[in-house]
Amino acid sequence: MRQLRTIVMLVTAETLTMALPGALCGDERIFVSTDRLIMGTEANLSASVRIADIDGDNDLDVIIANGRHWPQQNFLMVNQGRARFGVQRPLGQERRTSYATEVADMDGDGDLDIVVGNDMAPNCVFLNNGAGYFGKSRDFGEISSVRSLTLADIDADGDVDVLATCRGRRNQIYLNDGTGQFFAGLPFGQRDDSTIDVAVADLNRDGHADLVLANRDAQQNFVLLNDGHTNFNTRIPFGSGDDQTRAIAVADVNSDGWLDLVTGNIGQTNVVYLGDGQTSFDETFNFGREGGKTYALSAVDMDNDGDVDLVAVNAAQQNAVFFNPGDGSSFREVCFGDASHATYGLDTGDLDGDGFRDIAVANSGSGNQVFLNRPQHKSSR
Repeated sequence: MRQLRTIVMLVTAETLTMALPGALCGDERIFVSTDRLIMGTEANLSASVRIADIDGDNDLDVIIANGRHWPQQNFLMVNQGRARFGVQRPLGQERRTSYATEVADMDGDGDLDIVVGNDMAPNCVFLNNGAGYFGKSRDFGEISSVRSLTLADIDADGDVDVLATCRGRRNQIYLNDGTGQFFAGLPFGQRDDSTIDVAVADLNRDGHADLVLANRDAQQNFVLLNDGHTNFNTRIPFGSGDDQTRAIAVADVNSDGWLDLVTGNIGQTNVVYLGDGQTSFDETFNFGREGGKTYALSAVDMDNDGDVDLVAVNAAQQNAVFFNPGDGSSFREVCFGDASHATYGLDTGDLDGDGFRDIAVANSGSGNQVFLNRPQHKSSR
């Protein structure tokens, strides 16, 4: 059966603690790579990477968005099994200034489509023919300073919508008509927000998709509550008010049944804001480096022990997985990658079929790379 990576389910505390089936739990883990796990031969200005089974052959492929402010070719790396990427396909004929790529079934036909967000160039949707090939894209939305895309069913009508964050400009929600075409954007946040990332989760358990904004440029971060009619007028601040936040994740980090917020920051430590079920996030603790430069985050179970670990990738610092002992009170840091790289994006998925999540990273100015999740044997300690 084809595995679809669709982003249509609201994040809840219960959806974030499931271990992958068929894998042993509890081992200490490390992350290894070789030159054969570099994604292609060119050092592109990559900003985003996503893992998904694009061609329906039951292994996971890799999609990479390139360019940032300069037009470059986006591409797919096709998995030949066991994390062997011997085929590269271009995504589209035009080169654009791509910052983001996301994957979901946008037209309801049962295969995975690709949405690309571009900086001051049209955003686009590539529809899958069912075998992992993509024809001419459909442009959508207004041209803006897009920095990230998030896919979720915001209006609860059963299809996948697109949220586009735009640094220094109005963020937009594009509602899907069910066929992969989009209505005019609905704004969220303030007109001059420097929003770099947004997470979607039902934070107050009312059945509606709320938004969590990561704002850069010393701006206040906010939770925006959904009134059930895709209005986000209730704004709950969190953080210091002048953070440099570039990434956001939502997960039940301390396993208390309530969703917590995790921020990746520039020039300061990363922070976990503990939720109490009342949309208050006053209790916090820090992780990572004092002068951190985290550009992307993921909150997933990397060692299959049933709790949520954190993956943070950085610019000019080593990337790291922070393993959770179970109560979210402290983390064991395991570093990976080259400290000289500028890593803008990451995704996790079982690329080699061993039951553990591996890591793919998007590096700006150096080769993109896969790191395989392996047990740390006693001889290597």
